Amino acid sequence: MNALDGIRILDLSRVLAGPWCTQTLADLGADVVKVERPAGADHPGGDDTRGWGPPFLQGRDGQDTAEAAYYLGANRNKRSITCDIATPQGQALIRELAAKADVFVENYKVGDMARYGLDYAALRAINPRLVYCSITGFGQTGPYKNRAGYDFAIQAMGGLMSVTGERDALPGGGPQKVGVAVADLFTGLYATIAIQAALRHAERTGEGQHIDMALLDTQVAMLANLGANYLVRGRGEGKVPGRAGNAHANIVPYQAFEVAPDAQGQAQYIILAVGNDGQFAKFCAVAGRPELASDPRFAQNQNRVRNREVLIPLLAELLKTRGKADWLNALEAAKVPCGPINNLAEVFADPHVRSRGMVHTWSHPLADAVDLVASPLKLGATPVRNDLPPPLLGQHTAEVLSDWLACPPERLAELQRCGAV
Repeated sequence: MNALDGIRILDLSRVLAGPWCTQTLADLGADVVKVERPAGADHPGGDDTRGWGPPFLQGRDGQDTAEAAYYLGANRNKRSITCDIATPQGQALIRELAAKADVFVENYKVGDMARYGLDYAALRAINPRLVYCSITGFGQTGPYKNRAGYDFAIQAMGGLMSVTGERDALPGGGPQKVGVAVADLFTGLYATIAIQAALRHAERTGEGQHIDMALLDTQVAMLANLGANYLVRGRGEGKVPGRAGNAHANIVPYQAFEVAPDAQGQAQYIILAVGNDGQFAKFCAVAGRPELASDPRFAQNQNRVRNREVLIPLLAELLKTRGKADWLNALEAAKVPCGPINNLAEVFADPHVRSRGMVHTWSHPLADAVDLVASPLKLGATPVRNDLPPPLLGQHTAEVLSDWLACPPERLAELQRCGAV
């Protein structure tokens, strides 16, 4: 069994935040039906990310397929149907499916679902138990509700880029986005949590509800300790958190350091993540400078934060005296948090990553073996599923309509004839 066996999810979301949410629910066992636009004369059909390459999946003939790696990374364990919700027949079909669903997920612009007769009020009248999750850039209310929401813009508007990147006064300084679309991804995960909570409520009461997820809300929540720093003290004192490179606002030393170059003379780096005073004392012992741990300027973290401009240059010179492997081996033996800065090739070659099963190999309709990043969820009694590779466009239309609606072949043919599917 999987944790969400028996839960039916009608997924009208596209790109990343919504698909990331429904992929997690699918991993947990839910039957996620991905509803996609049929191909037409002016559109290739399907989720936009199917074409967001290169890279594209290489087929058995060695040629690129139409399946982009971006799409493959966010749509495992789902079934795909095509349905044109701009047609009356397509809208009627979605309402039929919604009557059988437990969850409905969409990320259309505010008001679009109402135009199609597929908004929460309309579907609640059909299925009072339905959990309806809307994912937008700015939410269903507020002055920005009609704006399109993109992760990059949200990272900027939500403050993340103001605290990400090197300090302005240093080379390379200035605002920087995170390397992956974290506002999208976090919103997808928060939506997953909200949906499961709403399902629990529906089980107890028989009542569904509307979940209003906004990327900007999530980004503001993600400010975490920096947001708290500003609200608790910074606002009153006129201090706004800024960029600190790889340093930490509240913990010292907690950043990247250059160490001695490798045998080829290439610069090398490690991260040092000293989380408490005991770890700092252990680091000082390993570094051969135990007196630093008893120096009143550095003995306690609060004083190391206040005196970071004195301490960090001392440590930077100290770290350059030994090589990466030497530091990592010694610090790990002393249980001082540290680590290498791996590129993606090193990540996926890492023996621990491999032992944790973080890559899963799929058999795909267009390729015999496709390696994708696996779910990180490790449930002892109800493990995640790995039975459905990311689907082809409309691959399961006939199957789903038969499963959910007992749709006879002649009706499917009529839906195809009128362009609804």
